[in-house]
Amino acid sequence: MKRNLTLVIISLLSILLMTVHLTQDTLYARVGTAESKGSTLIVVPVLVVWLYGTLVRPDRRSGCLIMLVGSFLALAMPLFHVVGPVGVLSRPARVFGDEMARSGGAFVFYWVLMALGVTGTFSLVLAARGLWALRGGDADGVGLRETS
Repeated sequence: MKRNLTLVIISLLSILLMTVHLTQDTLYARVGTAESKGSTLIVVPVLVVWLYGTLVRPDRRSGCLIMLVGSFLALAMPLFHVVGPVGVLSRPARVFGDEMARSGGAFVFYWVLMALGVTGTFSLVLAARGLWALRGGDADGVGLRETS
């Protein structure tokens, strides 16, 4: 696990930031919306699988692949809020709107989005690098195979 220690730490940080962000989404949701009624709880199984891949299988292809998908989710969160309605995510982005900017928790909300973007991007690179190192059964990640 020593080889992927940085990836494990960054992935755990992304999971933590994702839970903080989803909590903020629920707290700052408009009354009557699905988020205000706790619909963000549907991601709990996704976070459990991400946590499993991070802690139990960090040196396996499946673990690196799970962390790669999780890093895409972390990286996508700020993009969903900035870009606005995207397909099934038809909720308008309110990140830069007046109502959020005037609330007391705006600084933390923006900071968490920025931190998710940074940790998501960094873990994406590390997970891709881990998958590349594991190609062809290269368990030690050195990239060299013994010739006889």
